Amino acid sequence: MQDSIFTKIINGEIPCHKVYEDEHTLAFMDIYPIQPSQVLVVPKKQTPFVWDMESEDYQALMATVHKVGRRLREVFPDKERVGVMIEGLDVVDHAHVKVFPFSRGEYRAVPDMTVEPDNEKLARLAAKLRF
Repeated sequence: MQDSIFTKIINGEIPCHKVYEDEHTLAFMDIYPIQPSQVLVVPKKQTPFVWDMESEDYQALMATVHKVGRRLREVFPDKERVGVMIEGLDVVDHAHVKVFPFSRGEYRAVPDMTVEPDNEKLARLAAKLRF
């Protein structure tokens, strides 16, 4: 299997705005979020679909999702909810979970992938969320 963009991020070949990392997972800011402050949580072991993951890797992924969700609630108390999305629709062959704060009526926006990401803003958000 060819290395995914997420594997390249994990390996340090592509930069990211890291929020959290442990031996099994990495959480970082999404450059094309469906909501501002969206964090992607990925397993370090590349597996195309979350449902194909080994149980131990899945447990580690979801433990990090839980930590990131709690952190988003702490940092964004003005948001009513924290959403979790596992789509399986992306063109990235690497299981991942989207975690994002939102309020009613703003669950999913379509990101404009033609614009350049605001890396300064993403760096500030990552610093605010990092734990």
